[in-house]
Amino acid sequence: MTPIAAPDFPPDLEWHNVDRPSVVRDLTGRVVLLSFLTFTCSNCMRLAPDLRRLEERHPGLVVVEVHYPGFESAAVAGNFREAVRRAGLEHPVAIDRERRLWQAFGIQDWPTFVLIDPGGNVVGKTAAEGLYGRLSPKIDRMTVEFGAQGLIERGQLSPGAARETDLYRPGKIAADNVGMRLFISDTGHHRIVVAGADGKILETIGSGAAGNTDGSFGEAGFYLPEGLIFDEEESVLYVADTGNHTIRRVSWTEREVATIAGTGLAAPSPGGPGTETALNAPRDLALLGGHLYIAMAGANQIWRMDLATREVEPYAGSGREGLADGPLGKAAFTGPASIVTDGEALYIADSGASAIRRIKRGMVETRIGHAPDDFGDLDTIARMARIHHPTGIAYRDGSLYIADTGNNKIKQFDLETGWVLTRAGDGDRGDRDGLSGDARLNEPGGLADLGGLWYIADTGNHTVRVYDPVHHVVSTLTLWK
Repeated sequence: MTPIAAPDFPPDLEWHNVDRPSVVRDLTGRVVLLSFLTFTCSNCMRLAPDLRRLEERHPGLVVVEVHYPGFESAAVAGNFREAVRRAGLEHPVAIDRERRLWQAFGIQDWPTFVLIDPGGNVVGKTAAEGLYGRLSPKIDRMTVEFGAQGLIERGQLSPGAARETDLYRPGKIAADNVGMRLFISDTGHHRIVVAGADGKILETIGSGAAGNTDGSFGEAGFYLPEGLIFDEEESVLYVADTGNHTIRRVSWTEREVATIAGTGLAAPSPGGPGTETALNAPRDLALLGGHLYIAMAGANQIWRMDLATREVEPYAGSGREGLADGPLGKAAFTGPASIVTDGEALYIADSGASAIRRIKRGMVETRIGHAPDDFGDLDTIARMARIHHPTGIAYRDGSLYIADTGNNKIKQFDLETGWVLTRAGDGDRGDRDGLSGDARLNEPGGLADLGGLWYIADTGNHTVRVYDPVHHVVSTLTLWK
């Protein structure tokens, strides 16, 4: 393709993750990759790992995503700022409401990628998969060629870092009841925040930039981490690094983060050695009997890792999507999002099925739930109760506590009596403290018991809430340094 001057960005684009509107001349001296895609495109999602690899391999590369609202769902198009943050994007995003930039570059379909050299010329366009293998050598050549002429800008564009005390879409919480610490997956900021029960931040794990790198607490890179479980005897935190399709091990004695399972790419797999086996969107973890159990949402299965051998394998679920009970290999799940144990059985928040499942003595049984499209909000005995899209589950003293995400509530399921009752949240989405029945949550994603209080990852409110089951009140935990 003969290089041609890239047309300038229209002045009325809506920009996210940059301080001011960008124009092509602002990017002179940089290799630029324009990414024309949508938030709801499955092919676009499959190419996200390639984009991350390109950004990691070429630190000076500027990726600019260009979205046209007419191609997005109504929910996304109504709030692009929220969609950008939900996706964990850190590079500039432009909203091309009149489709002028799409037309200027002759874009017909998505995903389409346009490569612009440091001189501001279009040097390539591609729409197929295998993005990294095709573009990385071209970027290397351009970097060498323009670098030799002194035409490469070395500084990076940066959207700015989050304040240390900020959270964005915290997904899950785990507790260390010996050390009285909370572990918060600060999912939108790609890090783990460690805090005391009073909210004092004791540690942050991860650089805060999306990545997939092992190393020290400050150097390690996560991508949309969710589930956490702390092994108090070993002083080890296990992390379901959902966006990277990996399981990470955080050692307190060594102060190191290491990948112990997953290749970084999602793919079907029969199991095998941890770091040689592909996983698919692990979302939560539980420890039981020398094994680490994994809620593998993307595979519609429960997996497990033998912590002695580091071998991983499917444990429950055929892989087909559905709500079906029976022997381990015959049962069906729908996007299991959370897992916990009472020391004997495993309980799963089967999010896509709006169900709570139990695995015991080689059998999968539905305790709450009826069908993937049969959900609601009904407190009663378990076989009749209704919940909606639960993404968190925890256990204490004979009861399961459920983050009933779609209903904006926390519910208690008494395993002895079978009753399911709302304990916090009035059902309306909001951000309000006070008496637990009047409090308002916003898509709570996980919860953990510490010192008799329930700490809730109030995902949609970007904060942690505290439910006191004795005084029946909800308050907001203020994080501080």
